[in-house]
Amino acid sequence: MTISLAAVPVLASWREPETVATRGTVLVVPGRGEHAGVYERFGRRISADGYRVWAVADPTTDPARTEHQVRALLESEPDSHTGPHPRVLVGSDAGALFAAGLAADLPGVAGLVLAGLTLGSSAVPEDEITARTACPVHQARLRDDNGVRHGALDTPPPAGWIARADPARVRVPVLGLHGQADTIAPLDDVRRWYSGLDDAELVTVSDGRHDALNDATHRSAAAVLVLFLERLRVGVPTLTHREVL
Repeated sequence: MTISLAAVPVLASWREPETVATRGTVLVVPGRGEHAGVYERFGRRISADGYRVWAVADPTTDPARTEHQVRALLESEPDSHTGPHPRVLVGSDAGALFAAGLAADLPGVAGLVLAGLTLGSSAVPEDEITARTACPVHQARLRDDNGVRHGALDTPPPAGWIARADPARVRVPVLGLHGQADTIAPLDDVRRWYSGLDDAELVTVSDGRHDALNDATHRSAAAVLVLFLERLRVGVPTLTHREVL
């Protein structure tokens, strides 16, 4: 269900089937150049497993608006509309960095999933879309979507976001999903950041590219994420600093 009537929604949600009990709530923070609707496939898949999914606006266009949307969802009382606890932030690209900063500051975040975490500037290949994903379906979606801002990856995230997302300040369990072939946010650049967390699991994807949630391995990424959500529900900690190669 899309909340906004605009052609490019800044807020979208996907509900679980009526026959499935709601198990938790997932809030997605898009990356540079993306919008909430880009995560339709992801939202439908995760909601099918019983998790209410919301996607907010790209924070690089209006960070105050994105933070307001996340705060409103986190602070709302659990009901048939917003979804129950636990509430987990899922961020991609610079949205992952922004989500980590929010998790450090806002109450109500039970866990954090970071896909293709970006910590600074890096060279963006001329063919941005194939650097983002190897999935032909998602490549076509990006090429045909007038709401996607091509070239946005050339702008690094603000330095203040990096300071706010200091791993020493993040106190919730974290799942990292990162492509081994990510040329936009190289894996070696983020390993040290993950090692500074108290409770983290970094899962790397063989031959994976930047958009880990929408890459050719999007089904496997969703399965890993659901396992993380299930552990949060029953209170089982993640495996500290585990890296799957």
